[in-house]
Amino acid sequence: MPPFPSPAPPPSAQGPFGHALAGLLDVLLPADCAGCGSERTQLCPACRHALATARPAPTPLPWTHAAAPYTGPVRQLLLAHKERGALRLAAPLGEALGRAVRSALGARAGAAPLLLVPMPSARSAVRARGHDPTLRLAGAAARSLRRAGLDVRAAPLLRHARPVADQAGLNAAERRRNLHGALTVLPRARTGRAGLAGPGGQAGLAGRHPVLVDDLVTTGASLAEAARALADAGLPVRAGATVAATVRPAD
Repeated sequence: MPPFPSPAPPPSAQGPFGHALAGLLDVLLPADCAGCGSERTQLCPACRHALATARPAPTPLPWTHAAAPYTGPVRQLLLAHKERGALRLAAPLGEALGRAVRSALGARAGAAPLLLVPMPSARSAVRARGHDPTLRLAGAAARSLRRAGLDVRAAPLLRHARPVADQAGLNAAERRRNLHGALTVLPRARTGRAGLAGPGGQAGLAGRHPVLVDDLVTTGASLAEAARALADAGLPVRAGATVAATVRPAD
């Protein structure tokens, strides 16, 4: 496994200011490639090509598509963006997520306006990282899809309704029990027959078809819970898409 391009910042550099500074330094002082460790470039041509041409990975949910397996440089790039604040990686990772959206929808991709709904991050995780990586990837994917001619927006419609236990070490059934009822839709996004409504309703989101997006799918429990929450609010999910999927032994 290649090393990360740089050591973790000290605790005093964590948080929004620390990551804003890291993003500025990322532009001014190119780091080593986050995928393979090559010097003087955050994303080398070989790793960029590997991300752009990766074969789709199988997922536990038939309605969810993943752009690549969670291995090799793809895994390292996602970790660098999520945990190390390598913000410039959002654009190429977002392009991969956009490909997964189109793959999941197939011929329906351009049939109606789309709304990319990112999986919500815990507030504590956002504070610790200084950014919301999934929301950032959803925005990058929406921009990539708009460049391809699709009518796409991204909006965070979900939030946590209660605390959940750490998912590490839990099997698929345990994760489903842990997450059941854990997510809810923001009040302003609740819908009726007339489309999205609520206090200060978002008219620009009315009539859009929701697509769940995330950086990684493992058992599919989180995406299934998010789909339930959206369906209960009158927003049935059309598909799900992720940058990567964990490779299971059966795959």
